[in-house]
Amino acid sequence: MSDTGIGNYNRAFALSFAITSLLSALLVVLKEQNEDTVLAWMKAATGHHWITHGVLVVVVFILLGWLLAQTKLGSRLTGNGLSAVISGSVVLSGVVIAGYFI
Repeated sequence: MSDTGIGNYNRAFALSFAITSLLSALLVVLKEQNEDTVLAWMKAATGHHWITHGVLVVVVFILLGWLLAQTKLGSRLTGNGLSAVISGSVVLSGVVIAGYFI
């Protein structure tokens, strides 16, 4: 691993953010497609589907970040590489949600 000033946990949680962003977008589509099952369960779990959505996203982000840090996956990514992955993930997530509702 080259010393770029970016720590293992920074890389891991940046990748976790990118992955979680995509999963969040897919969860939006999933619950909109399945109002009688997924959306109903999410409403029942916490009282409102967006609260359940937020809790799931935060839990996935933390667990995935920790797991990626343990495996050192992405340890060769530079700051520019991480920026590209995050930017691409956020844009793709927006496209998924917008594409579904259009």
